[in-house]
Amino acid sequence: MDDKQYLLELIGQGEHQQQDFKYKIQDAYKLAISVSAFANTSGGRLLIGVRDDGELSGVHSEEEIYMMHKAAYECCRPESEISFKTCHAEGHTIVIATVPPAVHKPVCALAPDGSETAYIRIKDENVVASPVLIEMWKQEQREENIMPYTDTESRLMEMMRLNPHEPLHVISKIAHIKRFLVTKILARLIRYRVAYWEYDGEDFLFSLR
Repeated sequence: MDDKQYLLELIGQGEHQQQDFKYKIQDAYKLAISVSAFANTSGGRLLIGVRDDGELSGVHSEEEIYMMHKAAYECCRPESEISFKTCHAEGHTIVIATVPPAVHKPVCALAPDGSETAYIRIKDENVVASPVLIEMWKQEQREENIMPYTDTESRLMEMMRLNPHEPLHVISKIAHIKRFLVTKILARLIRYRVAYWEYDGEDFLFSLR
């Protein structure tokens, strides 16, 4: 399969959870958001030099290539693994940047003001990760395997049984439990497959299984 056939096959899939199109790179931070989202989810690839409608536009300058490297190695904390493949078709140069799932999560995009934000990939969108997911990843890194079951956990689970599909702030309010405690408990419940999360397009919702 030549470069053109390979590219057309990928583009034919459209944008999805593991693929994103980038027309051109003008801002390393915006690219780092995609890198963070792929690294924190199931990995993916960026087709750089491809318009949203799938038309080939190509990478036109060394500056864009510099921005790609900067996004992964300077604008992500920790640095994300990334590999680059160059393809040529119809007189255009297309770069395929492949990002594997991160071993150590979260991978955060570092903004120009120094703030760090973790993203995940949901369908064809990059979404700011819920504090519950970030806490879950931190627990996994600490190999935290203890699941306390106190009156607090009992009250929270009963409230969730009666009120499924609610966001974090509502769960905290209804259960009368501080948000940071709800975050820790929900992270454990999800890790132990007692609870699960879903995204409704605006917020993360949590329910018991």
